Amino acid sequence: MEVIELQIAKEIKPITNKEFSMAIGFFDGLHKGHQTVIQKAIDTSKELGVTPAVMTFNPHPSHLFAGEKGKIGYITPLEEKKRILNDMGIETLFIAKFDRDLADLTPEEFVNDVLKRLNVRHVTAGFDFTFGAKGKGTMEQMTKLANGEFGTTSVNKVAEDDEKVSSTRIRNLLSEGKVSETAKLLGRPFRSIGTVVDGDKRGRLLGFPTANIIPGQELIVPKNGVYAVRFIVDGTAYDGVCNIGVKPTFDHPDEARKTIEVNVFDFDEDLYGKEAIVEWIDHIRSELKFDSIDMLKQQIAEDKQTAKKILTNNY
Repeated sequence: MEVIELQIAKEIKPITNKEFSMAIGFFDGLHKGHQTVIQKAIDTSKELGVTPAVMTFNPHPSHLFAGEKGKIGYITPLEEKKRILNDMGIETLFIAKFDRDLADLTPEEFVNDVLKRLNVRHVTAGFDFTFGAKGKGTMEQMTKLANGEFGTTSVNKVAEDDEKVSSTRIRNLLSEGKVSETAKLLGRPFRSIGTVVDGDKRGRLLGFPTANIIPGQELIVPKNGVYAVRFIVDGTAYDGVCNIGVKPTFDHPDEARKTIEVNVFDFDEDLYGKEAIVEWIDHIRSELKFDSIDMLKQQIAEDKQTAKKILTNNY
């Protein structure tokens, strides 16, 4: 997949000898609704004999408008987004830098100075996609502004359990620890990607050695608690049980920092410094504070058995 970075402050130039059927959106999560939009763009590319493409934006608009406290955490980091789009069959990915120059474009400027200059033959987006300064542009308006130079398709909402599939809904589910429900909306397990770091070795002393993961700072993570997970490192997936939280049995909640600790079953290798992926399969229980180390050890053993049963039923 060809990846092309766009900066609106610079002149947008056509890509030589290529025309595009393009899906446009931020596409955080690449959930089932996004997948429907993108697949429609791919199908249209085959009908028109042009290149299937996606235009996304980076960073999230909240990083420009909402200030430090209002930034929205990413469901799908950019590199993960690239991987999924490539697997879907997208051949060209445009990443438009979301800065003030882009945010201030009028709908007319976005269509004339960006889309038309990129040799777009067809644009597909969700029914609620907006563009241009203050989101004033709609898909109906885009059709008029295209003036016959490219076609447009607006895709109706995709629902799961009679409710719209959306990034906001997914964020809410993750904040409640409902990772199995999140997977239904994504069409795959939710993933956290991070680096294995050196921990305090308490898990090993308790008889349950763990890999400690530090996810990217701007990534959303599930609610604190214990989960059945799949742990992926060096392309190989392992079953595991994961605790995400502040370890209240050992640390004062106000002083401790959130960590992701995975007890990987049947695995005991040095992973320090490696990139790892945690696939969240199901929630087991909330994070608890125990009155003794023995009670904690007993609960961890029970959690491990519960996780094994869940993972056996899922694969």
